[in-house]
Amino acid sequence: MELHESLFAIGAMIVIAKLLEGIFKRYGLNSIIAYVAAGILLGPVTGIVETSKEIEFILSIGIFIFFFLIGLEELDIGGFLSAMRGRLFFASLLCVAISLLVSLAVTTDTFFELGLNLSFTEALALAGILSLSSLGVVAKVLVDEGRLRETVGVQMFTAVIIAELIALFVVGFAISEHGGAEADLHETDLTSVAIVIGEILLFATATWFVSATILPKLIVLLHRVLDVPHLSFGLLLGGLFLVVVGAEGAGLHGSLGALLFGAALSTLPYQVRRDLMPGLRGSAEGLFVPLFFASAGLNLTFDFLSLPVATILLLVFVPLAGKFLAAFAGAYITRLDAPLAVAAGLMAKGVAEIALLLVLVHSGAIGTGVFSLLVLVMFAYILLTPIGITFALRRSDQREGIYVNGSSIPPSLVRFGLEGIRVRDVLDTSRSHPEQSVTVQNFVDNWLLTGQQEYIVVNQGEFAGIVSVPLLRYLPHTEWASTTLGSIARELEEPRASSDDYVEDVLQRMTDHSISVLPVINPETDEFIGSIASSEIVEMIVLTAQGHEV
Repeated sequence: MELHESLFAIGAMIVIAKLLEGIFKRYGLNSIIAYVAAGILLGPVTGIVETSKEIEFILSIGIFIFFFLIGLEELDIGGFLSAMRGRLFFASLLCVAISLLVSLAVTTDTFFELGLNLSFTEALALAGILSLSSLGVVAKVLVDEGRLRETVGVQMFTAVIIAELIALFVVGFAISEHGGAEADLHETDLTSVAIVIGEILLFATATWFVSATILPKLIVLLHRVLDVPHLSFGLLLGGLFLVVVGAEGAGLHGSLGALLFGAALSTLPYQVRRDLMPGLRGSAEGLFVPLFFASAGLNLTFDFLSLPVATILLLVFVPLAGKFLAAFAGAYITRLDAPLAVAAGLMAKGVAEIALLLVLVHSGAIGTGVFSLLVLVMFAYILLTPIGITFALRRSDQREGIYVNGSSIPPSLVRFGLEGIRVRDVLDTSRSHPEQSVTVQNFVDNWLLTGQQEYIVVNQGEFAGIVSVPLLRYLPHTEWASTTLGSIARELEEPRASSDDYVEDVLQRMTDHSISVLPVINPETDEFIGSIASSEIVEMIVLTAQGHEV
């Protein structure tokens, strides 16, 4: 295909995809469905557009940017690590394990002869995709329902984070170069498998360390030194492609490397992301993502109708039954507080599954018939699971279980409600703070607020320190009347908040330093002007999500 033909194909797909997006939105349909419909219209239906090497190259860039955005905006590695010892972790792990085993029953020839002709690693990759849960779908429903701060909402969100990350690791390992489509784990010794996993973990650790600790500070420093428009966008987009190359070299598929890179950068200061996101989101939503999913439409065929009826039924309903069984078994066996809602969240599927299926079909692991069938199944999930999640949330009787501690809210969920808000927009400068001369008894009797664990103490209007309520239990009650707050207050040099800071950055600062309240300092005069607490920020998120003014 010549250059002008490729440009015509790309231009036609973008224009039709965006036009259909506008039409589909009127009927409440997902934009991804519109993009795929554009590909179907231009490809299988009319034959106007055919794939080419030039288009495939642009689509591969779209894959990397798409997964980078998922990692940047959805995944919460910190929430995953903090939940690894709790019931939510075991519920999610059980869900993925059962779903994966059931799906393997149809992707391998162990129980059913479906004629898919997959190696074990290809079958494992496909089973992993069928076992995925969609954090994006769950997050959107939680925002729409105003359940961000409730026990059921936080449990559901965290459980899906864990399940998605575990399944993605399985998929990433299965489609890696060292254990890829041409290899069979039945013929691979345990040492080779251990080496592959070790290389992937080493790459992931190194990428995470550089991306999460060094790169954000370097970008902030360069912003101060260099006056370059869209500096963050250029550096991180170039860094993304370098990480993709490194991931491929380490045996991890490039799309999973992009996902990891995005997740590692999810704690970037808001100022940096504000410079990064307009360009990245504009190029992604205006060019790469529509093209990427339109290509899924180009690959959709009616070939799946030629598959045996038994193959179609087993591929559709066995993984569905396994996912259903796994989600509810995990939630009920571990005795979660809201098992129905959490199980409904674990059932959710989204567009990442379609993206990974496209990776498999491009690599030749699965045929267009199986690909087309499973993409249609994913569309059904995208349309129906939000309805099931909403129903389960409304059946849940957990509305009284509201978190007031900001540290209980996963950072990736917080980002849905804080974009663009500065401390000065929410700061109450009229609030009074206890003097350091106040006794502990007077403080307990007159100053405590429900849900707040730490308090700012002042000395004649100037910041003097922080008092932590849980630590009062170590002070004998008989000494409360004679002990002043100043004698037990903890001095705090760093961190502090400025009235010009973004609230999202302040909450991240609190999380990093395990503190729930910060003094707010005037950036011009260096004077204490008030305080901001994580509980206030979370309350603001809830009000924002419910459509109230903050």
